[in-house]
Amino acid sequence: MSAKVIPIVHRLLGVLVLMAMIAVPLFAQGRSAGQAQPGGRHAVGGGHIPAHGPARVHGQPPAVGVARPNYSDERGHPNAPHVHGNDRWVGHDSGPMDARLHLDHPWEHGHFTGGFGRGHIFRLQGGNPERFWFGGNYFSVAPFESEFCDGWLWDSDSIAIYEDPDHVGWYLAYNVRLGTYVHVTYLGAG
Repeated sequence: MSAKVIPIVHRLLGVLVLMAMIAVPLFAQGRSAGQAQPGGRHAVGGGHIPAHGPARVHGQPPAVGVARPNYSDERGHPNAPHVHGNDRWVGHDSGPMDARLHLDHPWEHGHFTGGFGRGHIFRLQGGNPERFWFGGNYFSVAPFESEFCDGWLWDSDSIAIYEDPDHVGWYLAYNVRLGTYVHVTYLGAG
């Protein structure tokens, strides 16, 4: 090979290596990001962002018992409210009569106006279930659901906020990495 061809070959090899480094994680993410799995299973989390929030609950809510429901509906799914890769919201079935989600003063601190759903992803900037924030907006997790966000990274996870169609004054904070969600109230902007 001539001396002029060798630098071109090195550049082409460098470009190919770079393309492979980019393509492999993207392919892996596509596989785990909510696509249907063999045997009809659907992935949870891994970057999947639901296209829409849950549907309004019609009919009677499930019986309320002393024991906490088991949300692990398929092998490998979390025992927490979560969203399947086909956008089915597991655990959002109590309907508008759920006394735990009644607020005496809904929207006490105003309405969140930062955007909802897939097109509005926010990175958590700090806090804990009692008070967390991103972009100057503050929220609080429903106390009876705080255990469902034990694995959240409060200073770095990406979340999407969805409106709750059944519970006035509540939103749903969906963790993109884990595929789980919790009810949250808006504490205002600061």
